[in-house]
Amino acid sequence: MRLQDEPDIPAQINIVPMIDVIFAILTFFIMSTLFLTRSEGLPVNLPKAATGQAERPAQVTVTIDKSGKMFLDKQLISLEQLENGVRQKVQPQQQMMVVINADEGVNHGQVVAVMDLVRRVEGAKLAIATQKP
Repeated sequence: MRLQDEPDIPAQINIVPMIDVIFAILTFFIMSTLFLTRSEGLPVNLPKAATGQAERPAQVTVTIDKSGKMFLDKQLISLEQLENGVRQKVQPQQQMMVVINADEGVNHGQVVAVMDLVRRVEGAKLAIATQKP
């Protein structure tokens, strides 16, 4: 039997256990994604070698100065000869990076023409050199 003097206690939902469960699930997902990194091979103990070097792809530089002169690895070259010059430097079955160093005052059309010629060469990847402000 209930007395009339006792006030009714409103229903309450305790969210502390729910927050604990959410943090536990969040921790599980964070930890599981750390182990989902893609590896390129099976885990092995690699041997050590003192003469080993990291292999960088071959690199050729095409420079266009402010007057519009073009150089392939510091040798003056014309736009017509550029494609053949780059093609001669590409080794078969090997990727080569062609870096374009163009002065900021060079006509945009000339840079696009150089990029178009370099893209025609099979095995040549294109990069443009910039400078941080």
